[in-house]
Amino acid sequence: MSFAGLKVISFESRRAAEIAQLIRKQQGEPIVAPSMREAPIERNEEAFRFAERLFAGEFDMMILLTGVGTRILNQALATRYPPDRFAEALRRMAVVARGSKPAAVLREMNVPVTVMVPEPNTWREVLASTESRPERRIAVQEYGRPSMELLNGLRARGAEVMAVGVYQWELPEDTGPLREAAERIAAEEVDVALFTTSVQIDHLLRVAAEKGLEDYVRTAFSKMLVASVGPATTEALEENGIHPDFEPSHPKMGFLVQETAERAEALLKAKR
Repeated sequence: MSFAGLKVISFESRRAAEIAQLIRKQQGEPIVAPSMREAPIERNEEAFRFAERLFAGEFDMMILLTGVGTRILNQALATRYPPDRFAEALRRMAVVARGSKPAAVLREMNVPVTVMVPEPNTWREVLASTESRPERRIAVQEYGRPSMELLNGLRARGAEVMAVGVYQWELPEDTGPLREAAERIAAEEVDVALFTTSVQIDHLLRVAAEKGLEDYVRTAFSKMLVASVGPATTEALEENGIHPDFEPSHPKMGFLVQETAERAEALLKAKR
């Protein structure tokens, strides 16, 4: 089974070309509308306040949620401190990696991972993976929006938690493709939508609202096949009143495209 010529929209930014190729491989017609960019927070004094506490030995655990965020934090601290200072501090404490991407960056930094969080890498798995750990002075590298469920869950155990934001999500510099995507969805010209992160939903609906198309977009989603990469993205869709029809067996982009293609015909038939 394949997409068999269906129009498939993705909101990927950094991996736009890769997902378009995967869609074509499954015989779909890709529509790629980059929806976001990772923008470092200017003059991130919060990161430097964290560094002062870290280097003073005030934390015994660091939770790293993204590979990009880990790298940006390391680069930011290297503008004010010796280049290996962050890695040296991490080697003296328990380090939690939320999946393979932060783990890969930590390997580059020669920092051992104490706890590897398993799929699907949501805040629930982070809490479950650290439940038996004794550390109670915890720093959390955040991304985009704060994960209040994670922070509150750690504090409920009696932990002292500092959240460190290193970048924020912004609309892409060129919003033309995203605006055109909102128009095409509203006009019901798209068959399948693939979401790989929650921010894509926020930005699509924001652009649609600016054009007066939000209600039309929401109505169109009720007739399309909406696929979510995993539980965190599914929760965000549900919070926005959009009910995904499919989640792949693993929260990875390749699985999302392939398994959605395999099920697309049957799922669309059931909706229509």
